[in-house]
Amino acid sequence: MPAFCRAAPFLALALTLAASPALSASGPPPGFVLTDNPDLAFTSPDGATRLEQYMKDSEDLFGVKWQVWARRGDQMTELKPEQGYGAGFRFTADSQWLVRMQKTGSGEQDLFLYHLENGVFVGATKKKSLSDLAWAYFYGRPETKHFARLDFHISANLLEGTENAYQELGMNWPNNRYLVIGLGGEYDKHPKNTVMKGLGGWRCRYDLQTGKFDVPEIFAKDNAQALTWEVKRE
Repeated sequence: MPAFCRAAPFLALALTLAASPALSASGPPPGFVLTDNPDLAFTSPDGATRLEQYMKDSEDLFGVKWQVWARRGDQMTELKPEQGYGAGFRFTADSQWLVRMQKTGSGEQDLFLYHLENGVFVGATKKKSLSDLAWAYFYGRPETKHFARLDFHISANLLEGTENAYQELGMNWPNNRYLVIGLGGEYDKHPKNTVMKGLGGWRCRYDLQTGKFDVPEIFAKDNAQALTWEVKRE
């Protein structure tokens, strides 16, 4: 019995580590170099988290790899997934939520959401990216259920305002509660008198507390116009 009592703390520690995100004191693997681009360096509002982006170069453009690591004190955690481009980031004002604005190609972008848990930023939307969830919500609405699938320049964008609850949009929302996402894209085929046609900045709101989307009434008029977006030839 005494031996069992002595082993119990070690068992509890093992279970805790197994349930926690993987931490690394060494950071990225060999071959990845910290970028010196100041536009790719981000720090949380409370100053506790610094995001570092590392690139592994390649003679093949499609072989270039980027990793993002969150440094908190002497701990480093990779913010997956690994990508082919550097990324932009925005924190909420309380430094508890983090959105990654990830370029995936020319004019195309995905969004990934992370949440601070036990001192570590972890993926907050499980198996799908935040942008995948936003697109699923878009195509699941009555007015967009039959909206034709876009072909290129497919982009999900996080509107500025996470730091002050979107006051510049005239909102009076609680702090650290909502994200405003804009969706857009274009079609390969369009009328000859049209230069571009597709979806032009359709907006929705994501609730960080409930994990659900909605469309505030204030977005309705602009969203209706976004569904018929096109640029005519002059």
